[in-house]
Amino acid sequence: MRISKALVVTFFAPIISSYSLAQTYPSVEISNGQIHAKVYLPNAENGFYRSTRFDWSGAIGSFEYQGHNYYGPWFASTDPKVWDLTTETPEVISAPFTAMVGPAEEFNTDGTALGWNEAKPGGTFVKIGVGVLRKPVDDDHYDHSKPYAIVDGGQWSVKNNRDSIEFTHVLNDPADGYGYVYRKVIRLIPGKPEMVIEHSLRNTGSKEIISTVYNHNFLVLDKQPPSPDFTITVPFQLKPARPLNPALGEVRGNQITWVKTLEKMERMAGRFEGFSDSASDYDIRVENKKVRAGFHVQGDHPLTNLALWSIRTVLAIEPYNSMNIAPSKEFDWKLTYDYYTLPASK
Repeated sequence: MRISKALVVTFFAPIISSYSLAQTYPSVEISNGQIHAKVYLPNAENGFYRSTRFDWSGAIGSFEYQGHNYYGPWFASTDPKVWDLTTETPEVISAPFTAMVGPAEEFNTDGTALGWNEAKPGGTFVKIGVGVLRKPVDDDHYDHSKPYAIVDGGQWSVKNNRDSIEFTHVLNDPADGYGYVYRKVIRLIPGKPEMVIEHSLRNTGSKEIISTVYNHNFLVLDKQPPSPDFTITVPFQLKPARPLNPALGEVRGNQITWVKTLEKMERMAGRFEGFSDSASDYDIRVENKKVRAGFHVQGDHPLTNLALWSIRTVLAIEPYNSMNIAPSKEFDWKLTYDYYTLPASK
């Protein structure tokens, strides 16, 4: 079905801290005939994601190709009393600020958020893709795994057609000197099992925007748990900066794999170096030999960090880019994903 419309929403609302997965959230469906995807829309009242960690745009609730589904919820419900998430229960329960799906993105500045270190207690700071947030009066330590009050959610506009969707977020915080126009386009390429995510961030404020952005790549491929069936491959020799738990996984040259199937409360995570300052190293392949499917993502800027996180319901390889944007300047970056199946003999 072809959907062609524009949506403009201005947010001036506090975050909503819990929701039910059975609820129907504002979304649109896009397709190029090979890939069919459901994309959630930013909405402060009843959107799928309404917390303050992740960029509100581009959350993909389902993504089907050749009978395989790549993205969707990895948690059964949310609970604001949970910190981050819990795997102690029969089903995974997530805190609202962690409960994101699809190739979600998050912006950080020196381990905090834009303007956090400059903000006085009770003042404001900026989370790109979210809004102007309030700094607590009694806590000077920033924690992305914590919800903050939204002072100004800015203005989102959304345009979509049959095979693409475009998000634009306009935000200004004159009190702090930060402002931007952030644009993200998710485009399914005609005739190919390929998705391109194009981004631009234009600095409209008086201060330089210094930030990193990473893609969390929440992969729930056919609901397969992280196991020895999965392999992550990069074009360089991996050097663990935060080693993996050897009882759960290992690095084999330019590959990461699990040595057992994750279950119960097991969590395998790590951070890696070894990449060069060339964009050619932003080239990551994730495959599962049991369901014989995978994806390949390439970025057009050099990696500045690479992390991995996985629990029994999801695995996430997290590549980072960095940006320094002077006032009135713009930074553009693009991620190209292709999805494929493996021959039975592989």
